[in-house]
Amino acid sequence: MRSAPTPPRFAQRLLRWFCAPHRLDELEGDLDELFQQRAQEVGLRRARWRYWRDVLSLMRPFVIKRQHTDYPRPTNTTMIRNYLTVAFRNLAKNRVYSFINIFGLASGMAVAMLIGLWVYDELSFNKQFKNHDRLAMLWQFVKFDVEKASYDVMPIPLAQELRSNYPDFEAVGLSKTRNVIVAAGERKLLKTGNYVEPDFIDMLSLNVVAGTRFGSNDVNTILLSQSLANAMFGTGNPLNKLIKLDNKQTVKVAGVYKDFPANSTFTDVTFLVPWKFFAANDENAKLDQNEWDSNSYQIFVQLRPEADFDQVSAKIKDIRMKRDNPPGYKPEFFLHPMAKWHLFGDFKDGVNTGGLITFVWLFGSIGVIVLLLACINFMNLSTARSEKRAKEVGIRKALGSLRSQLISQFFSESLLIALLSFVLAILFVQLTLPFFNQVAEKQVTILWANPWFWFAGLGFSLLTGLIAGSYPALYLSSFQPVKVLKGILRANRSATIPRRVLVGFQFTVSVTLIIGTIIVFRQIEHAKDRPVGYNRSGLIEIGMNAPELYRHYTALRKDLLNTGAIVDMAESSNSITEQSGGTTAISWKGKKTGSKPLVMSNYVTHDYGKTVGWQLKEGRDFSRAYSTDTASIVLNEAAVRLMGFKNPIGEVVRRGSPNRDYRVIGVVKDMVKENPFRPVSPSFFALDYGNVNTLTIRLAPQLSAHEALATIEQVFKSYSPDSPFDYKFVDDQYAQKFGTEERIGRLAGGFAVLAILISCLGLFGLASFIAEQRTKEIGIRKVLGASVFNVWRLLSKEFVALVLIAFCLGAPLAYYVLSGWLQNYEYRTDLSWWIFALAGAGALLITLLTVSYQAVRAALINPVKSLRSE
Repeated sequence: MRSAPTPPRFAQRLLRWFCAPHRLDELEGDLDELFQQRAQEVGLRRARWRYWRDVLSLMRPFVIKRQHTDYPRPTNTTMIRNYLTVAFRNLAKNRVYSFINIFGLASGMAVAMLIGLWVYDELSFNKQFKNHDRLAMLWQFVKFDVEKASYDVMPIPLAQELRSNYPDFEAVGLSKTRNVIVAAGERKLLKTGNYVEPDFIDMLSLNVVAGTRFGSNDVNTILLSQSLANAMFGTGNPLNKLIKLDNKQTVKVAGVYKDFPANSTFTDVTFLVPWKFFAANDENAKLDQNEWDSNSYQIFVQLRPEADFDQVSAKIKDIRMKRDNPPGYKPEFFLHPMAKWHLFGDFKDGVNTGGLITFVWLFGSIGVIVLLLACINFMNLSTARSEKRAKEVGIRKALGSLRSQLISQFFSESLLIALLSFVLAILFVQLTLPFFNQVAEKQVTILWANPWFWFAGLGFSLLTGLIAGSYPALYLSSFQPVKVLKGILRANRSATIPRRVLVGFQFTVSVTLIIGTIIVFRQIEHAKDRPVGYNRSGLIEIGMNAPELYRHYTALRKDLLNTGAIVDMAESSNSITEQSGGTTAISWKGKKTGSKPLVMSNYVTHDYGKTVGWQLKEGRDFSRAYSTDTASIVLNEAAVRLMGFKNPIGEVVRRGSPNRDYRVIGVVKDMVKENPFRPVSPSFFALDYGNVNTLTIRLAPQLSAHEALATIEQVFKSYSPDSPFDYKFVDDQYAQKFGTEERIGRLAGGFAVLAILISCLGLFGLASFIAEQRTKEIGIRKVLGASVFNVWRLLSKEFVALVLIAFCLGAPLAYYVLSGWLQNYEYRTDLSWWIFALAGAGALLITLLTVSYQAVRAALINPVKSLRSE
């Protein structure tokens, strides 16, 4: 049977959109009847064209009437005021849902804002310097057998070579960082400073607030930072005051400069001394003036505006290899731009592999995801409560509201919530910033005076409001008024699919973050539990900055042992938690021709092994009973593996220039002195009382650390009264090696907790709404004999299913991401199955606890009340 012809649908929609609602049914009926008559008389095509003509002719008077008589068009101010009034009434009427929405959005915004401030601080590192985009530091790749290693230390003659023969450089400055005892009168402080050439000061645009900078001819002068000047001289004038460095040389204060900012590479630099002073007083610097293979200094450069970093790097790459006697480690010089120092500081086999930029992307992504979770909560709750506002939408449409007006109404509500959340988020950020800075080891602040902060914050809130309110606005405004007012609108199964997808996404993120946090902390603990090859307990180190300590080491050791405050003491060339200084000038029987491995050198005194508690695997320790031990060495396990010794005791190793033979007397277990996540480097230990600068002391276990240190300080002061007693616990120094990973772990853990909290807030709101929506159903089930457990299971099973699906999606994602992350560590933990099981069980438990409150509460309601309610 052939169906009746239908008028153009778009014309019908135009009529419904523009004409007054009270005449709409009558007009539609007349036009449809006329259309059917015309279709029989003149044909379908002409009938449709005439239908369009009739609609257009009818639209104008009804629109005019609507505007000027029955339905006056409100002003924009009136409409906005009406929107806000309705929005505030809805917020007040639904306090629980309003609190969940505002608190959830505010939490998400606060997290995003904190992460944004952290990211801004990271990205603005070193950008305070005027010419930061043209500043660079000299680095070099060197070849040690397996792969290229990268170092930021240079030979002194390279600086003059760059000035003289390479016009691309506008400025070149040598620098050497030292920890020095700075003394003025009774005040003595151990501070970090740089010995620099004048170009270094010009490149960094040093902000001198008092006095002047030192020039190329100044020698015995010093520039102090404001913080150090205040610490040394208080409120007095520091200019032209005398300062003694390491109780040796005296310099005069020429000027005071503003402290380098916290997000700067030079934030710890508290004083600057002329390079000529350093070259004239440091014995190693005197020897290295023309030594091309003594890489112990830093060189900073500023390029001319037209120069390119990569092109200049190509020009200077082979400077050393083109000179006489090129070294076997084949140095390749290159420029590392200041813009990449902080975030792109990692190199592997001659390629920049990134660095902290990975964490910037990671936390930036987490901030966006946490904010998205908060937006999802709002969207879920708004759409879930749509039936509560369905009649409102129907009545508004029946009274003439256009869909665009309804969309504006709902968007205004979401924007109001977003703006209220933004205000609350700023309060949250202000309250949590001290704690956040402590965890992140930052000094970030809210940028109150920065207009870009407010522009970004308000724009961020508007965007959040639009995103969060988009789905509710479009969904609610699409309801048909006839169906709503007749009470035949029912949310079908497909209407709940978006909510299920969004909740599933929330818990997929939560599961991934839970697994990620567990793995990060497990990796840190895995490295901490790694055998370090010595005993850190009760071990302290003291820098030998004063010459009195060098000259009287034997007497000092004897006096300290007599106090009973220490067990033993020794000297070494560097800290036991650092590895600096190595050589390729080393050979042994069976070494491959052309092989140039780097073997780390450690110079120690007698009793070093006993003091640190290293673990002898073969042979013996250094002993004063053997005078030949000055020509002996102790190897670590990595060095034995490198040299291929099956029976290392008695083997001969040739090292140094000129070459000398050293006999192996012992092998110790690998001592973790470098990165605890990487393999231990091949190393040797040799006796040398003239090449040491660190005292290592083991405290007596029978005394408290406070008592032992007080006694040690008295003895030290008797030998060097002008030196501050500055000591460091080896345990603390070793713990600092995990600083970055622990900081990242704490931040990631905190953000994971907040993400789970926000997800639970949304889950709580949805569960309470579903329980409210199914009140009568629950009452009927209870009357028919359902138990509290049956009702709890009924309301919980949907959410449990969603969490299980989220786990199935989140676990593989976490495995993929974390497997790649762990590849950055050669010494790493494994991805055990129980971690994923624990994360899934945790997410399921959190879900059940969140949902159970509302489920049990609904199950305990008296069915008489629930069935009586309307």
